[in-house]
Amino acid sequence: MSNIACGNTEQHEANVSQVRAGMLSERDFLFLAELFKALGDYTRVRMLYALSIHELCVCALAEVLDMSPSAISHQLRLLRAARLVRYRKEGKNVYYTLDDEHVRNLIGQGLDHVLEQG
Repeated sequence: MSNIACGNTEQHEANVSQVRAGMLSERDFLFLAELFKALGDYTRVRMLYALSIHELCVCALAEVLDMSPSAISHQLRLLRAARLVRYRKEGKNVYYTLDDEHVRNLIGQGLDHVLEQG
């Protein structure tokens, strides 16, 4: 599908070839879309931010966000499925934290972008 209207055909074709060679697989794009879908929810973003500050149990997270523990648990399941949070058990308690530094950086970069715009 080559409908070149930009004038510089040689540069156009070189750019298209370079970008096509660097494109991800359909599977990778689907995973990336799911990641952004998980991040596209006000409650989940608040939860991730809270967990970027400190590891929390469901009860503490519910208290911080003024939500019910069952609503928090539901959202945590979605965040775990997206590999954004992980948990550890200590006796009967379950504590949640961000999955890794990539998630922390993602939240931090997003905040930097939002806050620089005023």
